[in-house]
Amino acid sequence: MSDQVIAIIFFIAIIALTLGITAWASRQNTGTDSHYVAGGQIKGWQNGLAISGDYLSAASFLGIAGAIALTGFSGFYLSIGFLVAYLVVLLLVAEPLRNMGKYTLADMLASRFNTSSVRSVAALSTIAISMFYMIAQLNGSGALIGLLLGFPYWLSVIVIGILMTVYIVIGGMVATTWIQIIKAVLLILGTVTLSILVLARYGFNPLALFAAVENDIGREALFPPAPTPGIEGLWLSLDVISLNIALVLGTAGLPHILIRFLTVPDAKTARSSIVVATWIIGLFYLLTPILGYGAALIVGQDEISNANAAGNLAAPQLAEVLGGPIFFAFISAVAFATIVAVVAGLVVAASSAFAHDFYTNVIRGGEATQEEQFRAARYAAIGISLAAILLALPAESFNVAFLVALAFAVAASANVPVILLTIFWKRFNTTGAVTGMLVGLISAVVLVMISPNVLTGPNPDPPATPIIPIDALFPLKSPALISVPLGFLGCYLGTIFGGRGAEREREQGLQVSYDEIRVRANTGFSNIEEEIKEAAPETEQRTS
Repeated sequence: MSDQVIAIIFFIAIIALTLGITAWASRQNTGTDSHYVAGGQIKGWQNGLAISGDYLSAASFLGIAGAIALTGFSGFYLSIGFLVAYLVVLLLVAEPLRNMGKYTLADMLASRFNTSSVRSVAALSTIAISMFYMIAQLNGSGALIGLLLGFPYWLSVIVIGILMTVYIVIGGMVATTWIQIIKAVLLILGTVTLSILVLARYGFNPLALFAAVENDIGREALFPPAPTPGIEGLWLSLDVISLNIALVLGTAGLPHILIRFLTVPDAKTARSSIVVATWIIGLFYLLTPILGYGAALIVGQDEISNANAAGNLAAPQLAEVLGGPIFFAFISAVAFATIVAVVAGLVVAASSAFAHDFYTNVIRGGEATQEEQFRAARYAAIGISLAAILLALPAESFNVAFLVALAFAVAASANVPVILLTIFWKRFNTTGAVTGMLVGLISAVVLVMISPNVLTGPNPDPPATPIIPIDALFPLKSPALISVPLGFLGCYLGTIFGGRGAEREREQGLQVSYDEIRVRANTGFSNIEEEIKEAAPETEQRTS
């Protein structure tokens, strides 16, 4: 049996499994509540696995391993940032979002600001961020399927696009959740197995692996790059800082991660699911240096870059050398499942934002029927998938991990300032919320478009004098260092100088009392008096 036949069998098995889950989920996908957030009935451990499946994307499995293999410790910055980011989510965002939201990020903001402008801009932000992330996943799928099955990049992207549309249109969030759970289990199993095979070559001693890296590749691969003197070194240092700002803050603004907190019944379950996810994600990222350095040593950096210039195929190539064609096909199928699961979550978030926030609550003024919302969500899923496919086609040569880092930068700039100030700033008003989201979103996207990654390519040669390439108008590869402060500044200036003050908005019914928001964010109670009345009979009964 040829290697390609084995690969095809694994791919067909993954597709059959996910389609079977979708068919089963379609029987439960009976209303908007189940379609958007699986009825809010996902258990903590299930949601923790699903969050892991949603978060550990092609950037993690393909991009980071390739980045470490080709650039050494510099690639490990991505692992550190992705992992630390979950502490921000756990401490600041998870519980308030679950207590204040219903289906989408815009629901959380609308619990304080009763205006269509906030919903419209939040929906726009969700769709834009999801699109950036989807481009990265489709990029990884194109490289992977092309390596395994010999399909051209463009055909691979289209195949994944069609599959993700089917999952969402038919199965909704129930199907997406279980696909993510199964994918998380397969990914951890494959990563641990591959890491054990690498360590087996070095006496199961990670220090021996690192010593081999120092001997064969060079000491510089194990340490952060030495500071470069002069203005060039300044730009490089600022770029590292900017990238890590995007990674640490970006998770708290990713729509497809935030929506997962709304699939559980209460805030306590949301917190427990984050704890489960953090342990799983932490284990995975601790193993990425073993995968990356192992690939550099065992496969070879030249072989990795020849297969894909950005290094996105390092992990599957390592699996082929260590485990033969069957293990290679399994790891590649796991990577394929990774892409499918993440893209499905992104399409749910983006299509829900359009159907629930923009169509139902803005265009229809909250009067759309469930059937109309279903139809809008399905049409939106098709349209968003088509747009993502078209945008992913010219992105073949970009590293997947870096493309995802750009999505993190946009999320950190557009969503995080508004989320935090909605929860913690009493004077915050509608104009500030709209201004902050727009300034953060537009500045991040514009700076990405004029950065060296777009104007001079994803892996430009070290620039000659002048330091800033003529055709790169913005010198940093990640915009977060500039765009995140601009997002906060937009929120502040919009609040101070624009529109009505918070007190006046509350008097006119455009904003809910901040005291009520603070109580609701911490307890989940939307109306204290009603909650007390409902709890009184139960308290009396227990007392008697």
